[in-house]
Amino acid sequence: MTPSSSISLVFTVQRREPELVAPAKPTPHEFKFLSNIDDQQTLRTQVPVIQFYRNEPAMRGQDPVRVIRKAIAEALVFYYPFAGRLREGPGRKLVVDCTGEGVLFIEADANVRLEQFGDALQPPFPCLKELLYDVPGSSAVLGCPLLLIQVTRMMCGGFIFTLRMNHAMSDAAGLVQIMSAVGEIARGALVPFVPPMWERELLHPRNPPRLTFSHPEYDEMPNNKGTLIPHDNMYLSDPKEDVRVIFIVNTRAKFKPPLPVEYYGNALAHMVAISSVAKLCNNLVGYALELVKKSKADGKKIISNHPVHPVVDGWTGFERHAPQCIGMRVFYIQSVRSWLDELDGLETISIQADVTEEYMRSLVDLLELKWPPLIMLEKTYLVSDLRCTGFREVDFGWGQPVYGGPALGKVTSFYIPFRNHKGEDGIVEPFYLTGPAMEKLEKEIESMRSLPSMNLRILTPPSKYPLCELMVNLGLHEIKAQRGLFLFWICHV
Repeated sequence: MTPSSSISLVFTVQRREPELVAPAKPTPHEFKFLSNIDDQQTLRTQVPVIQFYRNEPAMRGQDPVRVIRKAIAEALVFYYPFAGRLREGPGRKLVVDCTGEGVLFIEADANVRLEQFGDALQPPFPCLKELLYDVPGSSAVLGCPLLLIQVTRMMCGGFIFTLRMNHAMSDAAGLVQIMSAVGEIARGALVPFVPPMWERELLHPRNPPRLTFSHPEYDEMPNNKGTLIPHDNMYLSDPKEDVRVIFIVNTRAKFKPPLPVEYYGNALAHMVAISSVAKLCNNLVGYALELVKKSKADGKKIISNHPVHPVVDGWTGFERHAPQCIGMRVFYIQSVRSWLDELDGLETISIQADVTEEYMRSLVDLLELKWPPLIMLEKTYLVSDLRCTGFREVDFGWGQPVYGGPALGKVTSFYIPFRNHKGEDGIVEPFYLTGPAMEKLEKEIESMRSLPSMNLRILTPPSKYPLCELMVNLGLHEIKAQRGLFLFWICHV
């Protein structure tokens, strides 16, 4: 089954009443403070994850719901802060009230088989709201369960594991750590292989705080128009405005010594590249994806010197102002033809220098001085690289997942490791476009048919926006557009 048919897949999910799963043994009732990195306004959100598992003959007679529910209770003995609730203390700073109440758990069954999702599982996933049910009153940041987990059995004997986490508690690496602990206990371990460490004071500010680096990702982006652009014109930016690409970096290894592997708090930095709309439109190439790739490889100041995807962000308001059908910031790809042009006159784009321990200490101090800390999302495209986080290694006893990773990105695009039906490994990057932006890109791709160095195939399924597959000889390799969603398929070369 093709990805396009998977998107239109419809099935029914029958759920039992949500229940609270508490730690299997008594745990300390105490208050635990979060670090300044945890306690950022942009991390006060819920993060959804989805994992698809095949039927495993060796687990015949075992119920994944019962196995995982029991393992969660035992894992919460070690990760007991997750069984508590977030409160706001003085100055709106967050604290975990370790109440031991537990996490939300939902048992469900679906009249669908894994093979019906297609050969290549990738976002967007059909019936996601049924597979990860939003229990009324459970999604607030304060006073609500910090984890919501749903296990849905499929008719084929496989199951779908979905999870929603309060991002203030952990980043992707920390989330994988607790998911792995549940998996290890489900497979028979008495304790997690990696014992958890809270120790958020490792990222406490210095006394007195001191700034030794600039952190433009926390600067307010000026709005030259002074008002929000209407929804149907959000993709049009003022040429004089600055737009940004922010990419999220795991900084655990940047400290000396590195943060302990047991640490499961947020340990991320937001590296930023800034350029004006005019430069992005008038120069020959864009910068966003290549900057993400190179800067995460070596963390150094980058001057882009070869063509990549030209990405222009045209979103001028917060998520609540975006069209309901989009669910993500709006940006568009400009001047696909310029990939093949000369590079004379290419200007540089500003980007932060190396991420070091001193950079992170400066960041923590900034967050102490600038409270409440808020990364401005106007005119910004966020990218997070999840290739090495380990979602695909989480095993509850049924083997590795067919797909493991983000279920949906409301604010951030993700680099997700992906294996297609041919066994080829690559990266999928989902993000959303408005209807006008989609039409613009389709026209650009259509105009490339005559370019000799491109091998272009256009496939048109029965939908408003045709599925476009672009094979680029140097290799980027596949762009798929379906119903407002783009999936970049980048082969490992």
